[in-house]
Amino acid sequence: MYEGVVQDLVDELGRLPGIGPKSAQRIAFHLLAADATDVHRLAAVLAEVKEKVRFCSVCANVTEEELCRVCRDPRRDLALLCVVEEPKDVLAVERTREFRGRYHVLGGAISPIEGIGPEQLRIRELMVRLADGTVTEVIIATDPNLEGEATATYLTRLLRPMGLRVTRLASGLPVGGDLEYADEVTLGRAFEGRRSVDD
Repeated sequence: MYEGVVQDLVDELGRLPGIGPKSAQRIAFHLLAADATDVHRLAAVLAEVKEKVRFCSVCANVTEEELCRVCRDPRRDLALLCVVEEPKDVLAVERTREFRGRYHVLGGAISPIEGIGPEQLRIRELMVRLADGTVTEVIIATDPNLEGEATATYLTRLLRPMGLRVTRLASGLPVGGDLEYADEVTLGRAFEGRRSVDD
């Protein structure tokens, strides 16, 4: 334990996701040793982010305006809607340059252990977006883990009766991976999602 404000800094850094006690301590001492200008710049950016950044009123992606860049883009295909867990997932899909539709950010995934049910997610807002019939296909792009699968299953049951085409991102072996290192679930998914080899 350190004294006063140093321990407060370590404690606050330790509350960040993915930062354990050792990392929090390392970051705290890095900040203590850093130039005051750099620390003030970091503090200013943190304050500015909290002041300026909000969630898009349509899809819940992060933005500094009422609508995010994707929702403002008139070239996007309104019939395609990709459902993701978090705003960072939008960026991941955008980097592929394969998807030209719009997004819906749920704000997490169903996780009974953490007390997160469908009511805590933006599922009601999703249903409102789908009500006008513009969207014809919903692509469920939740994480391929227990919570993501539970969320995908829940959404599929909810959306199928609406007459929409509901698809799920394929999962399986990564490019450049070795079969011997793949776990059973990943390898099983790769078999399920196999496709025909065209000549």
